[in-house]
Amino acid sequence: MASIPRDNATAAAVEAILSRTGGHPRVAAPLGLGKPHGLLNALYGEVAGRGDRSLTLFTALSLTRPSPGKGLAARFAGPFLARHFGADYEDLDYALAQARDALPANVHVHEFYMQSGALLHASSAQRDYISQNYTHVARDLVGRDINVLVQLVAVQGERISLASNPDLTIDFLAQMAVAGKPKPFCVAVAHPDMPFVSGNAEAPPGMFDLLITPPAMSPLFALPRSPIAPAEFALGMHASALVVDGGTLQIGIGALSDALVRGLLLRHEQNAAWREGLQSLGGRDVAWGGNEPFARGLYGASEMVMDGFMHLQRGGVLKRRAYEDLATERAAARGEDPGPAGGHYLRGAFLLGSRELYAWMHASERDDPDAIDMCRVSNVNHLYGDHQPLAALQRRGARFFNTCMMATLFGAAVSDGLEDGRVVSGVGGQYNFVAMAHEIPGGRSMLLLRAVRGSGKAARSNIRFNYGHVTIPRHLRDVFVTEYGVADLRGLSDEACVEAMLGIADARFIDALAGEAKRAGKLRKDFQIPEAWRAHTPEGLKRQLEPLARRGLLDPFPFGSDFTEVERQLLPGLTWLKDAPKQALLGALLAPGKPVAGEADALARVGLDDPKTLEDRVERRLVQAALRRNPL
Repeated sequence: MASIPRDNATAAAVEAILSRTGGHPRVAAPLGLGKPHGLLNALYGEVAGRGDRSLTLFTALSLTRPSPGKGLAARFAGPFLARHFGADYEDLDYALAQARDALPANVHVHEFYMQSGALLHASSAQRDYISQNYTHVARDLVGRDINVLVQLVAVQGERISLASNPDLTIDFLAQMAVAGKPKPFCVAVAHPDMPFVSGNAEAPPGMFDLLITPPAMSPLFALPRSPIAPAEFALGMHASALVVDGGTLQIGIGALSDALVRGLLLRHEQNAAWREGLQSLGGRDVAWGGNEPFARGLYGASEMVMDGFMHLQRGGVLKRRAYEDLATERAAARGEDPGPAGGHYLRGAFLLGSRELYAWMHASERDDPDAIDMCRVSNVNHLYGDHQPLAALQRRGARFFNTCMMATLFGAAVSDGLEDGRVVSGVGGQYNFVAMAHEIPGGRSMLLLRAVRGSGKAARSNIRFNYGHVTIPRHLRDVFVTEYGVADLRGLSDEACVEAMLGIADARFIDALAGEAKRAGKLRKDFQIPEAWRAHTPEGLKRQLEPLARRGLLDPFPFGSDFTEVERQLLPGLTWLKDAPKQALLGALLAPGKPVAGEADALARVGLDDPKTLEDRVERRLVQAALRRNPL
């Protein structure tokens, strides 16, 4: 393997890539964190707009910093984003151009998973999107004439770790060899902050043809920690009662997953308060769930390793080890001591989260290198092949939690796109885990969704009678969870599914939904909405959450925050301003209310302590009203 001096590493690597590909690189790059931004930007800069060159990139989840927006949103988000990402953060130039729908004609970017909602209006991204299961990507790339592979790696001496992304690289290169295809030119870019992960994440000798260590690197992308809204907290409470002690956990990404983790930790650490809260929410014991603390603990098997697993491990929940020997795993399943057999409590395929998560990965490798197994996605997302008996046993008591945007009354889920064909994100591994839950004895698939989106007159039900696009078909229906409860659909008739889904819908929409079902002959004409379902409203939910609120357990940032105290004071008010109807905003301007503590610091934070223009004065008055409406 060649190496290049630090001072001209990136430029020399680009020159080597263009020379080996005749100026037409067809590049495979990892999903998310594993992309070498500097190298890809330099390559894009040398190709974009040149008639004698082209660039075709196959990748997923090209992460860019969020836009600060305009007006009050920009006043708040602009300084926060600058502080959080830092002045040295380098966005992907092709991704910025793609979002503006401004990619040059000689550049194509094919993604199988996109940053959620970011490319809805980018026509080139929509046209070049490839719909694939995560586990099929490596197979399909074999036929796309890939001639370059690039990856951000961690290095210790002579050892190279694929670190955040062993998910597809090893599978892809192995399948290229089996197909008799020439190995692409493989370039590794060492990042000093990338966690080194040993074991299955280590690159075998000879994988990379070139290793570069640039003198300056963009910081690793770190997700800002999002708040958990009360409705999301309620959903997490319901979901946390579905997990069996000694079982297996898979978690997707987003605030709903954070809410689940919060619920699991409350169940384990403050069980009496958790039980009281669940009872107040109308939660019920489920025969295949649990309500006790986690004595045996959980095992994690999840394509994505995210902050939630770190919090569960620190809280003593993520601790059940899995073993690579079938006899040892069988002994452990019987409750026998496996002896000094090592074993891991978390298996994942890619890493993405906060800086705290990356530091935790560093510490885990140092203190307990067997604990986390980062490996190819084919070892995580399905059961096929020789490892099926062992994998199924390791994943006993499987609870696979993913999120969706909408669900139908018949149990189909809409997770990745719209009925006009546009893609919001992608299928990723969701279908894999839903199907796998039906194959593992005792396994269950849980799809999490908010019952409603928007507020006031703009509120819309996320539970639909039908929808013109689905990600998970109705024949794979299993469990859905909203803030209003749990619908267990496995093995039910269509009418029973309709009733169960109505039972977790928002009360403002259940009459119309029931009416549609009756007109279609899917619900008996004499069906009556139970009175208890009429309480499924935001106001009813607030009352149900009061026992937990009294205990101080509804902190929107239970795992810490990247915001300052002043910014946290501003957040509820700015959220109210964003969602408030015009009449409410007019009332706020006319009667903003009495000053509250901390108001001056909050106004200074958004640059409205000394307004200069009429627009500034209007915005100042709106912020004052919002702060006074939502005091800390």
